[in-house]
This record gives sequence, C-alpha cells and structure tokens, in this order.
Amino acid sequence: MSDRRRVNGPAGTTLPPVFDDAVFEKLDTRNGRSRPPNATRKLFLKTGVTPSASGSAYLEIESSAKPGVSGLKLSCSVHGPRSLPRSAPFSPHIVLSTHVKYAPFATKQRRGYLRDPSERDLGIHLEAALRGAIIADRWPKSGVDIIISIIEGDQDRETSKLQGDEVWDMMNALSGCITVAAAALADAGIDCVDTVAGGVAALVQDAGDGSTPSIVVDPIPSEHEQILAACCVAYLPTRDEVTNLWFRGDLPASDLELYTSIVEHGIQASKNANRVLIDCLSGTVG
Repeated sequence: MSDRRRVNGPAGTTLPPVFDDAVFEKLDTRNGRSRPPNATRKLFLKTGVTPSASGSAYLEIESSAKPGVSGLKLSCSVHGPRSLPRSAPFSPHIVLSTHVKYAPFATKQRRGYLRDPSERDLGIHLEAALRGAIIADRWPKSGVDIIISIIEGDQDRETSKLQGDEVWDMMNALSGCITVAAAALADAGIDCVDTVAGGVAALVQDAGDGSTPSIVVDPIPSEHEQILAACCVAYLPTRDEVTNLWFRGDLPASDLELYTSIVEHGIQASKNANRVLIDCLSGTVG
C-alpha cells in the first residue's frame, strides 16, 4: 500500500536539462537604438492611484522597440506627515524614510521578499535626492514614509545573460523613483522648493560607431554593444540645482570635459521628465 501522505518521485531516473551556451549567444542579439541620442522615451504619470495613502503616483516608461524588452513601471505611496513616537528624540526637521523594493516578478531573476543591498542603495540615493527638495523645517518632530514598488524592471527578458546590465538598469530605476516620488509628494501636499525629476545619461560604445564612444540619454543596455559609464541626476529646474548625482563607470579622471558633458546630458534628460511631471500636476495629463 502506497503512502498517501508524501509525494513519491518518478519510478525511473531523470536527467536535468542542459542548455548550450552557444545557442543562447545566438539569441543574445542587440538591436540598435531607434531614438536620437538626445531623445528620451515616452512617460505616463498619474497621481492619486492609492486612496488610502496621503499621496500616491504611478509612472510607466515606454518599452523598447526590441521585442521582449519591457518598460519600467513604478508605484509610489506617501504616508504622512505624522507625529513621531514620544520615545523618538526631538527633530526640528521632518524625518524622511524611503523604501524601494522590487516586486518578486519584476526582473528576470526572482527577487526575495527582503531588501537586498541594491534596493537599499536605491533607497539611500532616493532619500538624498528628495531631501534637497522638501522644505523640512515646516514639520518639526514629524515623519513621512515614501514607499516605492518597482512592478516591472527595465530589462531584456529574451537574452540569457548580459554582463553588467543590472548596474545600468538600476540607474533607470533610480531616475524613475525620483520622478514618481516627486509626484506623490505633491499629491500629498508636502511643500517643496521645486519639483525634482531624475534623468540618466550614458557613454556607450556601439559596433557601428567604430572606436568613438558617444553620449546618449535614457540608455537601454539591450540597445547598445557596451555601456562604459552612466550618470543619474536629480535636478531642480527652477532653482538650477542638483540634489543627487550618482556616477558609475570607468573613465579617465583627467578628462573633466567628458564628465561634465555626461552630467549635462543627464540634466537635459531630467528636464524632459520634469515637463511630464508639471503637466501631470497641472491636470493636463491623465
């Protein structure tokens, strides 16, 4: 008599599937960039998507022209300002808490339910970007929680593996987090000195360009042969100030003009996102 309390394995032997790397290398084909170097993808932004929160927003970025490359989808909710516990020390400024988390199904590799180091890094950069925009001294001994869920990551799901692409995908995710958080803060009625928005610029190397790298805004790793460096900028257009600057890559330290050019392109990308943000808050979009 068989034991009904356990699931028995197959009677015969089984072999695990073996995948040939050469087959995946053939599938890992990159289409060229269809947009101009200074053009960003289309954005959809809407506020008030979570009625239970003080403020909320939803951001969606257009997917790539290459099949199988999904766009970026973010949801942000703001809770507060609310009083801190009595046991908390007195703070003359508002206490800002940011929490960024990928959904388990957002990327090719399934994410855990606890935050990993990359998600904590996104939260730290987001806090630095928003702290320079919020008028913090208007809410003493108060706290506000900003929670962002990355519903879908900006990744190519058809390729088997792309070396180093996750680093550059984090840049696009951070720029989207900054923009959607600024919209949610405005929806919550939290006063800011200006509307902050995020933008990304990168130095890329394409096969058709020979040996001369070029600078593009809003890069997608699947559209380029190699990304040498990237920069994510949080920018206040009216005050002409940068609240956060995140630069990654390998460039010669002596070439200051190249660094400056990448940052300027990142500021231009943030200005494009800020136009969508202003239109959304003005009621002309959504």
